[in-house]
Amino acid sequence: MRRLFGVFVPVSVLLLLLSEALLIVACFVSAAYLTLPADPSVFLLYDNGLSRILLLTVFVLFLLDFNDLYSEIRVSSRVVLAQRLCVVMGGVFLLQALASYVRPGVRMPIRIMLLGSALAALLIYCWRLIYSRYVLGEVGAQRLLVVGSSPLAAEMADYIGAHPEVGMRIVGHVAENPALPSLCQVAETVKPDRIIVALSERRCRTPLEDLLELRYRGYLVEEVSTTYEAVCGRVCTKELYPSQFIFCAQLGPRSSNLLLQTLFNLSVAVVGILVTWPLMLLSAIAVRLSSTGPILYRQVRVGLEGVPFTLYKFRSMYADAEARTGAVWATRNDPRVTPVGRFLRKHRLDELPQLFNVLRGHMSIVGPRPERPEFVQELCEQIPYYPQRHSVRPGITGWAQINYKYAETFEDTVAKLEYDLFYIKNMSLSLDLYIIFQTVKAMLLTRGAQ
Repeated sequence: MRRLFGVFVPVSVLLLLLSEALLIVACFVSAAYLTLPADPSVFLLYDNGLSRILLLTVFVLFLLDFNDLYSEIRVSSRVVLAQRLCVVMGGVFLLQALASYVRPGVRMPIRIMLLGSALAALLIYCWRLIYSRYVLGEVGAQRLLVVGSSPLAAEMADYIGAHPEVGMRIVGHVAENPALPSLCQVAETVKPDRIIVALSERRCRTPLEDLLELRYRGYLVEEVSTTYEAVCGRVCTKELYPSQFIFCAQLGPRSSNLLLQTLFNLSVAVVGILVTWPLMLLSAIAVRLSSTGPILYRQVRVGLEGVPFTLYKFRSMYADAEARTGAVWATRNDPRVTPVGRFLRKHRLDELPQLFNVLRGHMSIVGPRPERPEFVQELCEQIPYYPQRHSVRPGITGWAQINYKYAETFEDTVAKLEYDLFYIKNMSLSLDLYIIFQTVKAMLLTRGAQ
């Protein structure tokens, strides 16, 4: 796995992206040779033909990722794959038209565009089927030798088995039994790329001499929590120790990161308000006409270092929705939500007023979602490391929001905390940009808020 934009990306995904980029370029170059009556090299070399093809390649790769074709590279349905590729190519024509309107010099001749797009769609479809069946489980696959049988190791093994695209394969398992052959003998037999230490009890049971010997032989040895974090994109609180944060060299909330994030937040908030004010106006009118009550919903949330602040949203529920129930968690199909509010939530338009919270310094564009004080005190008492969420500013969107569903239960809250801790541990501007891109994708594909 390789770190890209602050997240771990499997080698298999990077190889697929690179191979498809070359495939797309080849398709449009071939289309030029098949359709142009004159010498195609003149168009390619002297008429910016290659530059236009590279721009189209960027459009195709962008839309492939936008349609989740790099997060779901295992083909489960040929029909769905064909439908998504048709959507991608339709989007490429729209982006090409927009680019040509802005800058006519990048316009691609229609014959090359039609033939190149058809060839690219067909070959990507065939390549995806071959890659999913024959290449995905093998390319860049790291061989893991697991030492121990902790519950976290079992959970990680299940995830790896269900997601071959992570590029890992468990080739051996050494149980916590001193009667078994030495760890060095097992390692020499299976030849792992990584040795994962996952002992449920380490006292007097860790094979230190064998692990040290293997480390000197060049084997990579790491704790199961480290591998789990890279594979699953979350920090497991079940086997989390304070030392893992105390001695972490790359723990996110450093002064330089926070200063850069503050400048980025202010810039995005100002631009966001200027761009989205017509949507805010239409949303406000819709809320006012749809049901009685205020346009804005004001609610106290817990912010940086546990300091409460007032959060602003467009009201999506009926007025006095909690008058009888008191403070309760929202659910995906909450009956208290108005029809207009459901639309606003689906497209995340109800959260636009939080840009003013960002301007006031109460929130960040990206960060853990702020929780209500009524819940925070209880959650801090029940969930270890929950107060650490307040070491950074809460965000309009976040790593947990793009990776997990609504927190409707205690277990969901723990899972979201694990994603939040991963963000805090790895926070950077590149990771923020990645999260914003995924959030915009969710808004445009109407996946709704999480």
